[in-house]
Amino acid sequence: MKLIKSIFIAAAIATSAMASVSAFAQSMTDMTVGEIRKIDKDAGKVTIKHGEIKNLEMPPMTMVFAVKKPALLDKIKAGDKVKFNVIREDGKIVVTDIQSVQ
Repeated sequence: MKLIKSIFIAAAIATSAMASVSAFAQSMTDMTVGEIRKIDKDAGKVTIKHGEIKNLEMPPMTMVFAVKKPALLDKIKAGDKVKFNVIREDGKIVVTDIQSVQ
């Protein structure tokens, strides 16, 4: 009986770990489309009018995001159409990657 219980617990842990990895990988590949409205390099923030952010279950809107690395802001300017990734980190929604699209 103990062996069956141990196997069941190990299977549950493995399934949970695989789901977490899968969700993380999915969030990194699902880029959101948006348009840059404003850049504040001093504060490390960018305002983006964006479509649905699927990995955060967020509807389309315009909002201010912190950026993970300030150098990301050097790649964009107001008015640019972009694709970007965001994550929830320490209670903030943070842009981890951003790319201009033509």
